[in-house]
Amino acid sequence: MSLRKKIADSETVLNWAARRIAWYIRLVRKHSSWQRIGYEELDALVDQGEPVIVVLWHQRLAQSPYFFPLDKARICSITSAARAGSMVGRVQKLFGMDTIAMSSRTRHVALSRAVLGKMKQGISIGIAADGPRGPERVSSTVPLVWARSSGKRVFGITYSSRHATEAGTWDRLLLPRPWRNEGVLICREWTETVPRKASEDQIEALRQNLEQHMNDITAEADRMVGREPWVPES
Repeated sequence: MSLRKKIADSETVLNWAARRIAWYIRLVRKHSSWQRIGYEELDALVDQGEPVIVVLWHQRLAQSPYFFPLDKARICSITSAARAGSMVGRVQKLFGMDTIAMSSRTRHVALSRAVLGKMKQGISIGIAADGPRGPERVSSTVPLVWARSSGKRVFGITYSSRHATEAGTWDRLLLPRPWRNEGVLICREWTETVPRKASEDQIEALRQNLEQHMNDITAEADRMVGREPWVPES
């Protein structure tokens, strides 16, 4: 094993990097002005001890520790077992979130069983609908499967920031400036119902509907802070 790989796989190095990323996220939060919009319904469910499914875009992960009221309830984030996904999980754990690492070898049945088990314990579930490798802003059907199996309500959550940079990653990860910034968090329920015996065509139509829902609230957040909304390539 090369020295570079040993360093990259070192628990000490990985934990140090996770702490630095968490420090940056907290710095952005502390020194920015934030609006929290549309959370009334989700907050009410959390107060009742009712778990929900939270959906986000991978691009908006940088403020995900503040998407859910962690002071009131638990949420489990689904991350990738690969190095980048593992780092996301390490960072989220520092904020008090649970995580389930999903590897390419994990069977969907096994993952769904673990997720449904969490929800039966009253723990909400969070997932990047286009993660962990994209394509960017193309939703998977996974949130639909979990909504159908659990009967739990689905909330799309996103954020945007007036001063931010897009990283050169597949998802164009949005990185807010940590000083004198303005941001907005938007939470909005996806109100479609997934039939127990939905056909492939119905599932595809619902997948596209969820995708549009996420794009709509993200564009709304961008416009609120003066950012140009994302437009899909034709």
